[in-house]
Formats: sequence, C-alpha cells, structure tokens
Amino acid sequence: MSREFSKIKESLAAWPEIRRLLRGGEAGRLVPVVIPKDRRGFAWVSPVLLALYLAGTALSAEGVFSALCALGAALFLVTALVWVWRRAIVEIEEGTTGVRSRWGAITGTLPPGRHHLWLPWDRVDAVVDTSTEIPYSAPIAACPTAENVPLKSIEFFLKFRIVDPVAFVRTIGAGNFDLVLSSAVQDAIRQRSRLVNTERAYDLRGSDVGDMQELLTRQLGRYGVRITGANIPDVQLPDQYQQHLATREKVAKELSAFEREWELTRKRRIDTLLMEIERAKKTRDARIVEVRAAANTARKDVARMLEEHETEAQRVRWEIEARGRAELTAAENEAKGLRRLADSYRDNRAMLQYELARLRLEVGATLAEQAPRPVVVRTEGTAGDPSALSTLLLAQLLPRLGTGNGPGNGQITSPTQPL
Repeated sequence: MSREFSKIKESLAAWPEIRRLLRGGEAGRLVPVVIPKDRRGFAWVSPVLLALYLAGTALSAEGVFSALCALGAALFLVTALVWVWRRAIVEIEEGTTGVRSRWGAITGTLPPGRHHLWLPWDRVDAVVDTSTEIPYSAPIAACPTAENVPLKSIEFFLKFRIVDPVAFVRTIGAGNFDLVLSSAVQDAIRQRSRLVNTERAYDLRGSDVGDMQELLTRQLGRYGVRITGANIPDVQLPDQYQQHLATREKVAKELSAFEREWELTRKRRIDTLLMEIERAKKTRDARIVEVRAAANTARKDVARMLEEHETEAQRVRWEIEARGRAELTAAENEAKGLRRLADSYRDNRAMLQYELARLRLEVGATLAEQAPRPVVVRTEGTAGDPSALSTLLLAQLLPRLGTGNGPGNGQITSPTQPL
C-alpha cells in the first residue's frame, strides 16, 4: 500500500516527449500538463538574407554568373520558406488540448490534429490531457474518530479529469493544484472520520463517498477539474486497537466457524431429513403406482368379468330369443297346421256331410227299394166287406210285391170287375 501522496506537476519538454510524459508521468509523478519548448527561432532569416544578397548580385552581374546567383537566391528563398513551414506545424495528440497564446495572452485552444502557427508570436503555452481520468492517492494519517481516537491512516483514492484546460492553466497550474487537492482531500477525510466510531472505522472501507466526491467537485470545479470517482480502499487502526480488534475478530471467527459448523450440521440433518422425505415420497409414489396398477388390474378384471357376463347374458338372451323365435315359429307352424287341419276338417266335414247325405240318400233309396210297398186294392162296386176270394188273392200277391217283382209302383188296382 502506498504511504505517500500522489504528486502532480507540469513539465517542460520538447514536442516528441509530450506523449510519453502525458501517458506515463515523470519519476513517479503525474504530469497532466506539459509546456512545449518553442522550436521556432529566427534562423530562417539567414537564408532570406543570403537570397537577397544573391539576388542583388545577379542583378549587377552578367552572363552565367548572374544566372547562377539568381538560382542560388531562389534555392535559399525556397529553403527559408520550407524552414518556416516546417517550424510552423504544431501536432496536438489525440485526447489532449493545446492552449494557444499570442504575445503571452491566452487566446483559445487547439483541438487534436495538425495546426499551423505562421506568426512567430503565436505559440502553444501548454498541452493539457483532457481525456484521461487521472488517478490520485492520498493516505491521511492521524485521523481522529468520533471518540477522538486517532486512526493510523486512511487511504483515499480518487480520479479526476481536466474539463477546462484554459481555466486549469490560467487559474492554478499543475503544481499548485497538487497542494490544493491534497488539502481538500485531507479536510474531507478528517470530516468523514469524525462521523464514525472507532469500532466501526473499518466500515469506511468501500463505503459510499458520493457526498465527498460532490464536495470535492464543488471545491475544484472553478479550476476546470471534475472528480469522476472516489473511494476509501483501506483504513489502518492504531496498533493497540488492532490487537483488541484482532481478539474480537478471533472470537468472531471462532463464532463464525462454530456457526458454519452448526450450519453444516443443520444442513446435513436437513439434507438427511429431505432425503428421508424424498425416499418416503418415492416409496409412497411406488405404492401409489402399485395401488393404481392393482386398481387398473381390478378394473380390467371387473371389465373382463362384466364383458364375459354381458357376453353370457347376450348369449343367453340370444338363446332365449332363438328358442322363443323357434317356439314362436313352431307355434305359428302348429297354428298354421291346425288352421290347415281345421280347414281340412271343415272340408272333410263338408265331404262327410256330402257323403253322409249321399249315404243317406243311398240308404233311403235302398230302404225305399226294400220297404214294403203298399198295395191298394180298389174294390169298386163292392158295397160291403170284400169277398173271400179277393182276400186270398191279395195274400198271395203281397210277398211278391215286397221283393220288387210286383208291377208298377206297388199300387194294385182292383179290377173294375169283381172276380
């Protein structure tokens, strides 16, 4: 850790050395401003004078010598012009700004690039680094705390950038700015250390120093400088207090180690419990899967049994329907047979009646043929009982008439004349 303030200075250097000084500093010091050496002079007057002399000689001489003098005058004049042109070139590096002056008065700035200063009284007074954030370290010793305990040191680190090179060069300059900046930083650090207790002094490390940055920006803003960042990287306590804090830190470390050990033990137990819970969940899930599988198997068995029973019921229904249809068909056939039998019986009855009637007729005819035929004996003219002779004849003829051998329709007519 650095125990010295950073040093800011300005340097005088030739143009080729400006870039190295602005980027790397000089002998451990920060160089934000370089005053360039003026490389221009009046040496170019000599070639001009020689050119004028040779021109006068060429005008007074004749022939070849006059031409040579004129040529020499032209060469010396061109040499003087090139000399003036080359010395008038000014190159400002990228990220820097040149401060231009005339007769010692600052007239403006030159941006990065190539410029030409033809007049000898125009010059670049300074080249200022306006793009780099310049780091600055300031270890402050014996900073008292709120209990008036002087801290061994507080290291303050900041970065600044020159935003107005004219104000910086004209108002303060690099050397004076170093003194002003170190004084402002010390005041800001001491004010901050007064606000904290000694036991909380280590809290200053890496704490928010935005208010200090704003304070320094307000103080240094009139010099054309802006603070771009600040922090407190380290705080050193007094040796005795450090021993006390070392003991406290030791106890705190032991407590922290015990807490870590307990945390590890707790985490291990929690992990074991979580593993047991996870294992129980897996077992539960496996049992749930088994129960679901058994339930699915039971559902399948029940579905199969229901399907079998439904199939059996369907088969029985089909058998009953088939048997019923068969019985219905048989009954219908039987009814049809009975109907046909009835029809045949009816037809047979008619035939029987016909036959019966025919037989009756035949029997009647037979009986009629075989029946005894009455014989009417007409005894005309007989006033009283028949005579014995007629009675005898009638008795002899009656058997013959009974066998059909009698004449006619069995009617016997007595002769008109008695026998």
